[in-house]
Amino acid sequence: MKVVKFGGKSLASGQAFDNVINIIKNKANEDKIAVVVSAIGDTTDTLEHILELAKTQQDYITTFEEFKNRPYHENTDIKSELDILGKLYEGVSLIEDYNLKIKDQVLAQGEVISSKILASKLLDQGIKAIAVDSRNFFITDNNFGSAQANENISRQKTQAYFNSLDKDAIAIVTGFIGATEKGETVTLGRNGSNYSAALLANFINADELQNYTHVDGIYTANPDWVKSAQKIEELHFDEANELANFGASILHAKTILPLVENNIPLRILNTLNPNSKGTLISGKPTTQGIKSLSVESNVALIQFEGRGLLGIVGIDARVFTALANEGISVGIISQGSSERGLGFIVESKDAELAAEALRKEFQNDFYTKDVNNIAILKDIAVISIIGQDLSTFDKPYAALVKNKIVPILFNNTVTGKNVSLVVKKEEAKKALNVIHGQIFGIAKKINIAVFGHGLVGGTLIDQVLQSATSIEEKKNIRLNIFAIGNSKKVLLSENGISNNWRETIKTDSIPYTIQDIIEFANQNHLENLIAIDNTASGEFIKNYIPLVQNGFDLISSNKIGNTISYSFYKELRETLKANHKEYLYETNVGAGLPLIDTIKLLHLSGENITKIKGVFSGSLSYIFNTYSIQDRPFSAVLNEAIQKGFTEPDPREDLSGNDVGRKLLILARELDLQNEFEEIIIQNLIPEELQKIDTPTFLKSLEKLDPYFDKIKQNLKPDTVLRYVGELSGDLQKDKGILETKLIEVSTNSALGQLKGSDSIFEIYTESYGENPIIIQGAGAGASVTARGVFGDILRLADK
Repeated sequence: MKVVKFGGKSLASGQAFDNVINIIKNKANEDKIAVVVSAIGDTTDTLEHILELAKTQQDYITTFEEFKNRPYHENTDIKSELDILGKLYEGVSLIEDYNLKIKDQVLAQGEVISSKILASKLLDQGIKAIAVDSRNFFITDNNFGSAQANENISRQKTQAYFNSLDKDAIAIVTGFIGATEKGETVTLGRNGSNYSAALLANFINADELQNYTHVDGIYTANPDWVKSAQKIEELHFDEANELANFGASILHAKTILPLVENNIPLRILNTLNPNSKGTLISGKPTTQGIKSLSVESNVALIQFEGRGLLGIVGIDARVFTALANEGISVGIISQGSSERGLGFIVESKDAELAAEALRKEFQNDFYTKDVNNIAILKDIAVISIIGQDLSTFDKPYAALVKNKIVPILFNNTVTGKNVSLVVKKEEAKKALNVIHGQIFGIAKKINIAVFGHGLVGGTLIDQVLQSATSIEEKKNIRLNIFAIGNSKKVLLSENGISNNWRETIKTDSIPYTIQDIIEFANQNHLENLIAIDNTASGEFIKNYIPLVQNGFDLISSNKIGNTISYSFYKELRETLKANHKEYLYETNVGAGLPLIDTIKLLHLSGENITKIKGVFSGSLSYIFNTYSIQDRPFSAVLNEAIQKGFTEPDPREDLSGNDVGRKLLILARELDLQNEFEEIIIQNLIPEELQKIDTPTFLKSLEKLDPYFDKIKQNLKPDTVLRYVGELSGDLQKDKGILETKLIEVSTNSALGQLKGSDSIFEIYTESYGENPIIIQGAGAGASVTARGVFGDILRLADK
């Protein structure tokens, strides 16, 4: 025989009833079965709510009438159960109170009604079935609300009862309830129907217990919270028991033990997907390792501090005896070593009672100031990692801290195979996703906000979307762009933008502040956050520090954040360090070239860099590489560079030397020099009369540049070409170096002279290498190159 149990959600609608009936039909054709049922849908919560209304003398009758008239109550004789409820509610309303004994009588009717309705529906389908009240054979203690079965008596009564039943009829047994030896109704605790089914399977020595729920089985985490959660095919009894004890909602903490006794397998199945094989729980050994993550959220943390009690024997005994006397069960316990401090978890409903019990017990100790604090911390959650040991716990813990989630309390079990963390309830979902992605190696989700969607930003977005699938397959990293903004509006999408984002942004973008982005990320529990600045805005950099403080790593192709005041530069880095965040900006100087990383490594290794020189601007590289060797007006070459997207929207930003100056300053600061932008000697290539006109007017006046540059070109010596270079020199071991940008002529045979197209070149002189510089050369301009460099920074951050 098999015992088949259906949960309340499985019975909650007409369609579900149909599925349940079909499942029972199919199983009855294959095996002899007994069925255990929970109350239908929200019945238990509704009955309890009506009880509270009656107790507080509110209008309970209207709600009770609505309950009685539920559609699935029709065509089934449940008059006696409804009459019992009516009398109980009336009595509670008269005395304005009730105890656990009365509450158990009320809640028990939900299961009895469920059993009768399902039996009636099966009979209507021509299936012989009989409603069975488990109070006839489940005999328990008198711990109302959470009774424990007397297994010896219950076993005998259950076997005798089932032997007396019609062998051709399917027993539809009430879950959740039993009776004392005096015949008083008790309940077995919330979710106790699973316990009832396990007891029944044990007592009748069933071949298997099949528990039908609303999910396909047990998952590596709650699939409603973690979209990448995976179904677990098999679990050992011990592993399932740990899951149950640590709050897995699909199992009751007492469910596994009755099954272990007779080695009865338990299979978790889905009513709405009956073809799924579910999760099998048995005594069969399984592979070692982490199995699942569970979350308990209806808990509170009690904090007990008694600095004056340090070293005094018996304090712990007094604490836990006081709690035991009130019937309060304690979960995770953490004890400080340097002072008399205890932290422990209790159910939320018991928190106030627990604190009051301790205040009474330690009343005199408060008076002598040996005890100084008993506090309740609510709005917390416990995340338990089943199968985790401390040898590999550093990775999930580091990932939590990286996402600005610092556990309040930490505990690992005596076996060393389970770790539990207490976190703020508002952080629980995000924490669960972070830990799950780290542990199970499932695609780690990187949530990206892109600010600036012009040429570089738009190209980057397209590159990410085009490569996302292959990156997920190759690197287990899922890139999710959840925000695209400019200076005024933003497009937000929790699950990421699509390929037609350019059209969507026109219709669906909304005004925003940076706080709106932060709140959106928090409300949607987004982890592994990256903010990308592809603007050229001096205003947007003011958002860097708030973003970092709220859990974002930074990537920027915008140079301004690294080149404004040295005080901001230092403040940003101190904020990054304090919040365990990264700031990558490889494209600030060499577009996609690995220049900044190289200089960082040389500097950190203790190498003494003595000079850096080169063509820093891909834009100016293209302009002067072309102009030096072609017989064309300067304005024509410049206009061509503009059309190719090599320059800033206002090319004066390039020709002024400011862009090269900023890049030079960034490298100086990487060497811990404290130069300011105003200290750079910059040669501005724009005649003074063209420096202050607006951009459109300047773009119409490019030909006015020709005489100035023609004169420079005519004065070139043979076998030389023009290059606009930046140079960092001086004693670079002091606080400041010499920074200079200028247009020079160089030999066509030199490294600088042989530069082609829009390439940049950097010569890094060091003490070790002497006069032979390290040379880094490559593409230095273009939206695609810069965007690819930013993309590289994204992947570097994702790996971290």
